[in-house]
Amino acid sequence: MNDLSTRLADGPLLLDGGLGQELLHRGMPHSKPSLWSANALSEAPDLVQEVHEDYLRAGADVITTNTYATPPERLAEAGLEGRAEELNHSAGHLAERAREAVGRDALIAGSLPPIRGSYRPDRVGTADEIEPQYREQADYLSPHVDLFLCETMSTPDEARAAVRGAAATGRPVLVAYTIADPSSPADTEPRLRNDQSLGEAVEALSDLPVEGILLNCSSPESISAAVPVLRGLTERAVGAYANAFTHIPDDFDEHTEVLDPDGRPKQREDLGPDAYQAHVEDWLSAGADIVGGCCEVGPDHIARLRTTVDNAASRR
Repeated sequence: MNDLSTRLADGPLLLDGGLGQELLHRGMPHSKPSLWSANALSEAPDLVQEVHEDYLRAGADVITTNTYATPPERLAEAGLEGRAEELNHSAGHLAERAREAVGRDALIAGSLPPIRGSYRPDRVGTADEIEPQYREQADYLSPHVDLFLCETMSTPDEARAAVRGAAATGRPVLVAYTIADPSSPADTEPRLRNDQSLGEAVEALSDLPVEGILLNCSSPESISAAVPVLRGLTERAVGAYANAFTHIPDDFDEHTEVLDPDGRPKQREDLGPDAYQAHVEDWLSAGADIVGGCCEVGPDHIARLRTTVDNAASRR
């Protein structure tokens, strides 16, 4: 297995971009929002592998498994109870096959997502409810991955449960918190979606084996304001990977004005590779060790960031 710590010591790491939205753009059949991209593992596995390969060819140092929608509880709600082991193993195999096909010495990160929906801290539940599910999903993915990425965490308690589940496998763990998009220019202090501070988010992980703390699936503007704050709060690796969605308010899935007809956040039209690259340059200048993209950030963005990351490495 590859060593995350060694890679981080060599310079900034480049993550891949969004997977679920990219699959939709390439013609993956639309499904219930609760399934997100999980149906692609059964209906379009070649497409999943193709997206992984394209990110690797674009220069990603890390690709992330297509497991954002495969926690056992989410699958059961979608009528796929009992298929968590099968689908998580399938996702791991597809990432491994892509790495082998491209021949790039990249890491594979196992995605451990919010179990009860993104951007909804009110639905997280208790550690007793969700930690066993994280442990179960991590056990399925562990044979296929080099590390775990507990991503789009909206509360410290959610992050702690995910980390404990992932760390039980012995694999390195990264945590990515999603932060609130400010409702007005006057909102200057970066905060989690449950209104806790970044300081509280970092402190909650102080006793856990976490290799790095990231920010993800928030607007690049919000993340640009938050990365310097995060860098000042920890000596661990820090990083960021933003989305290209329009503003995501509280209770976002109840606001039809920010959703497309399939119930997903709408895409921004002003975050092409050049515009996104400018934000990532800010993050790297502020001390980010890991950068990449989330929803609506695709292989063209990652290809542009390859040069950006290489230039940053040469300056460190």
